[in-house]
Amino acid sequence: MMGVGWIDWLVCAAYLAIVVALAVGSMRGQRDNEDYFVGGRRMNWWAVGVSLFATSFSSISFLGLPQRGAYQDFSFYLTILTIPFVITPILWFLFVPLYVRLRVSSGYEYLRLRFGTATQRAGSLLYCGYALGWMGAMLYAIALTLQGVLHLTPAQYFWTLVGLGLFATAYTAAGGLRAVVWTDVLQAVTLVATVLLVLLLAVSGIEGGWSGLWRIGNAHGRFHMVHFYDPPWDGKNFTASDSFYTALAFGLFMYLPGYTVAQNMIQRYICSGGLREGRGVVLLSACVNAVMGFLFLLLGVAIFCYFSQAAGPGMPALSSEDQILPHFVSARAPGVGLVGLMLAGLFAAAMSTLDSGINGVASVIVYDWLKGRPLSLWVSRLMTVALGLAVIAAALAAPYLGENVINIINTIAGTLLGALMAVFLLGMFVPRANQPGALIGLAAGAACLVAVIVGTNIPKWWYGAFTTVPTFLVGAAASYLFAPPPPDARHAIWWSNSATASRDGTPEGVNSETTAPSDMKSKR
Repeated sequence: MMGVGWIDWLVCAAYLAIVVALAVGSMRGQRDNEDYFVGGRRMNWWAVGVSLFATSFSSISFLGLPQRGAYQDFSFYLTILTIPFVITPILWFLFVPLYVRLRVSSGYEYLRLRFGTATQRAGSLLYCGYALGWMGAMLYAIALTLQGVLHLTPAQYFWTLVGLGLFATAYTAAGGLRAVVWTDVLQAVTLVATVLLVLLLAVSGIEGGWSGLWRIGNAHGRFHMVHFYDPPWDGKNFTASDSFYTALAFGLFMYLPGYTVAQNMIQRYICSGGLREGRGVVLLSACVNAVMGFLFLLLGVAIFCYFSQAAGPGMPALSSEDQILPHFVSARAPGVGLVGLMLAGLFAAAMSTLDSGINGVASVIVYDWLKGRPLSLWVSRLMTVALGLAVIAAALAAPYLGENVINIINTIAGTLLGALMAVFLLGMFVPRANQPGALIGLAAGAACLVAVIVGTNIPKWWYGAFTTVPTFLVGAAASYLFAPPPPDARHAIWWSNSATASRDGTPEGVNSETTAPSDMKSKR
């Protein structure tokens, strides 16, 4: 194994033990599904904000950002900056007030209130397919990475994948959203400790320290962030992965739909109580994303400078560039626990994505498909276990599908979230929009996506434009072919946010009994 000693395994074991303790502690005080899936709407906003960051920071980011810094430049940081400067204002003014005001437990309850049950079911199905697809692919990817880093045998690879999946499933099933949030906080702390210690280790090995890092990195263009190609109409401005417009496309068409209409994100906006707390969650997460993205990219540049300085050994020959971080840590600090901390960070990045996705899909099933039925906490826990097993099965099936098939599935599923976001925007900004129009628009967006994938060579970061825009325009136009929506759907239009909202998010003029989840009604 690659420089992994007993101290490293001890660090990993300590990390996993703390996760178990947090999950067990989160079980206390749980009475119903409202506690299990949205934390009783009384969770600490700062913990939820950190959790929102951890959820969006996957194991792919953990390895991929240092790889970009080491082998490319800082251009991807422009994409990360769309989170605080583009996505956060949209969440702040549009989506968070809407979710808090209507007091939904599943984001797709909004679609029922605005359009009807059929649109709600379509939205929840889209999310479930998207979530199960990317969770399976992510679990497969992390197991594959560990196989390369630790030189695992096929049997060890199998049990590593199954073990990670079962562990994340177990603590998520036990503690619900509270366990997810507090283990995410631990995972975020682990990520911070990892990146800071490894960064200091890298800089200490560079001649001249921080000034040497700047000198060597700048000389090799590693700090270059904004790329424009001449002339302005050059196609590279829209197809090159490092261009300014590509960064904006990533933010608007790949990141924004996930932040606005994915249930695992929506849960974070509503589980702290009122609008002030929900906005605080969004703002804190954006700040942490910006800082951590910078640090992980800087770490990649530092690793490049360490290997590329005059007295350095040169960039290593690796089977995959994303192994540069594990290779550096193993080569520079074997046997002192830092490799174990890095592995714990890798586990943290993977499990923070898995746990939130599993809990999010379970909540969608309960609130969108089983609403009104008396479900005990144990039924919700068993459902969570079943979903975790489904994710493990999907990850085990991934090698037999082939990498191209997996990428296509994830691209289609992720891009269709853009079409779902368009349906939300249709409901928020087009008063005439109705359920038939929304469903026709959704079908049009899906058809456009298939046409673009099959008939063009457009880069995948632009796919969202060809689903979001057609869904909105066709949905708006088609709505005029059918009867207008009922009057009681008007409170789900965006400018109804001007209604005075109470602390718990229920506005004046809106009957909380019609918007609250069914298990809350029974408590009243």
